[in-house]
Amino acid sequence: MSKSNLRRLSAFTTDPKGGNPAGVWIGDTLPSNKKMQQIAAEVGFSETAFVAPRSGKNRTVRYYSPEAEVPFCGHATVATGVALGEDSGQGNYLFQTNVGDIPVEVSKQNGLMYASLTSVEPAFESAPRGLLTKILNALGWDENELEESIPPARAFGGNWHLVLATKTKQRLDNLDYDFETLKAIMLEDDLTTIQLIWKENDHKIHSRNPFPVGGVVEDSATGAAAVALGGYLREANLITAPKQINILQGEVMGRPSQLELSIPTVGGITVSGSAVNLD
Repeated sequence: MSKSNLRRLSAFTTDPKGGNPAGVWIGDTLPSNKKMQQIAAEVGFSETAFVAPRSGKNRTVRYYSPEAEVPFCGHATVATGVALGEDSGQGNYLFQTNVGDIPVEVSKQNGLMYASLTSVEPAFESAPRGLLTKILNALGWDENELEESIPPARAFGGNWHLVLATKTKQRLDNLDYDFETLKAIMLEDDLTTIQLIWKENDHKIHSRNPFPVGGVVEDSATGAAAVALGGYLREANLITAPKQINILQGEVMGRPSQLELSIPTVGGITVSGSAVNLD
């Protein structure tokens, strides 16, 4: 009989009351798609990662929300990296995912295990006018509330996100949207989350991420959206790389999270964080 274990961790935090919870299922072989979906629904977190060995420190990883499989998930990757670090040791892992191979570096810092993932090659495109209008209507936002220095864009770092920057933190903090309407728009446009941000300064960005397509009102820490944002900022020449940016997310939800974004001059974007066990 194959061996497996299911763990629950919160990523991008050192406090169990913060961060974004993720399930991490580790076994000799992956369950069936139906079984993985069932387990993810039972866990109930925004994502659960399913992990099986390949060779050495290489792993096959799949991600499921309570409602569907997702191509890639950053916070569940960080949680998985920390879990593997605790079980199998520090070092450089390679995750084979549905979006490609994701390098994950696991190390212990100040007594805590940290994981750093590097995304696939990022991409972006300006947000189509029709999409922007529909999204703003679903959010109840006015276009004049958007920050002109960071134009609306579809950004990719393993899956697609719509980036909307606000002029004020007050606008970001006041989030109350039409769940079913936004979900339908996002499904039609293949969007995983809406990356809502307010730039405090050149090295600090506050973020909120509606995730209705996963059956979740809001994600408290979204690594995939963070790397997509980093790629967009670099590729659109909105920053000068290399650049380090601290993303603060989950604050209004009462689950503060910290995502450390490292944007090199070329290639994938790296996001790092710790994770703590919830079991």
